[in-house]
Amino acid sequence: MPERTTPTGMLRDEHQLILKVLDVLERLVEKGDKGEWNLEALKECVTFFRLFADACHHGKEEDLLFPELEARGMPRHEGPIAVMLFEHKQGRALVGEMAQALSAAHGGEAEPLVKLEGAARGYLQLLRGHIQKEDNVLFNMADFMVDRPGCQRLCEQYDVVCARRFEGHTKANLEAMAADLQSKYGA
Repeated sequence: MPERTTPTGMLRDEHQLILKVLDVLERLVEKGDKGEWNLEALKECVTFFRLFADACHHGKEEDLLFPELEARGMPRHEGPIAVMLFEHKQGRALVGEMAQALSAAHGGEAEPLVKLEGAARGYLQLLRGHIQKEDNVLFNMADFMVDRPGCQRLCEQYDVVCARRFEGHTKANLEAMAADLQSKYGA
């Protein structure tokens, strides 16, 4: 159950799930380095990152939390929000590179696998650092800046986002996808 006493409780909970799927991605890439590419599992990871991490999670940050922080005086075009938005854009590009490489890798050529590995390793590094910055800097600032009524309003708005479908998937479907990936390919 997400922590509802802060404006970032649900987002922090989602970070934990994203980190677990990042661990799966890392294991899959390490196996790929040994010649054991599991393209279907990698495709599921990319789907999860595209729909859960970006559309659902980053959507809540960009459309709800960041505007709330702006309304309370945090600038959008410099400082923490600007950095987070830039990193979201970088993450989307890397996920796109992984998706393109996966499409090309079905032909059995080595070059797409090299591109896939590079994009995956870049995404792993980017997103782990990104989550650390959000959890330990931006979210602490948000928890201090947003009062109780603002928190309640954000949590209600987060629930609306979570009730949406993301290319036909519910948030629960995507969480189940993450759990399945963990059970099959986790530690």
